[in-house]
Amino acid sequence: MSQHSGLDYSGKVVLVTGGTKGIGAGIARSFLAANARVIVCGRSQPEELPSVGEAQAAFIAADVRSQESLALLFDTVQAEYGRLDVLINNAGGSPAAEAATASPRFHEGIIRLNLIAPLNVAQQANRLMQNQVEGGCILFIGSISALRASPGTAAYGAAKAGVLALVQSLAVEWAPRVRVVAVSPGLVRTEQSHLHYGDEAGIAAVSAGIPAGRMAHPDDIGNACLYIASPLASYASGCNLLLHGGGERPAFLDAANAASN
Repeated sequence: MSQHSGLDYSGKVVLVTGGTKGIGAGIARSFLAANARVIVCGRSQPEELPSVGEAQAAFIAADVRSQESLALLFDTVQAEYGRLDVLINNAGGSPAAEAATASPRFHEGIIRLNLIAPLNVAQQANRLMQNQVEGGCILFIGSISALRASPGTAAYGAAKAGVLALVQSLAVEWAPRVRVVAVSPGLVRTEQSHLHYGDEAGIAAVSAGIPAGRMAHPDDIGNACLYIASPLASYASGCNLLLHGGGERPAFLDAANAASN
């Protein structure tokens, strides 16, 4: 069960895009543990929805890359829940591909999913939130890939860098009623970690290079979202909360040590 440090989201409605697995599911569980009404969306309904105790997320089918699908999603949220307090703009990702050989269509698809789609989702959420007396919070899930080299996922890193610029601009345009912020994870262990890091030995080796001694868990990201979307962070807007366990040990340190031994 997620730990939520006493934050109470009773009566609040939270939408998590891509909230059926991985980081998104961890975020959904954190808000469920804090008593929020949580909606998750994805292209297809999973076998198991995020849940905490008796509380379970609701599911609405949606493809964030489709304007028609997004319009239906937000019309449904408005009709069935009457409000939207927090949007977690989480859907995204990228398979590994060398920039030299990946097709232009592949690059366009990655940027569409990770930059254009989140902008379109945020626009729909803002439309609802601006009409609420209490406004709302739009939270983009960024990535450490926006802030350092991202070999193998270059288009993804570029898209996430664009997200950080987007957050700053939207925070100015949509203030004061809607706060716009980013939470940027470093390396996170999910059910798909083996696709990037191999077996348990590979995951352990990568974890050893992180000062915290481990990769983040999805609940770590969820708990950060709980804070940044709450009244405790009401003055946070246009900013990026970086969660990387202290970063990654610089390769030059290991190289220097190896050379001197």
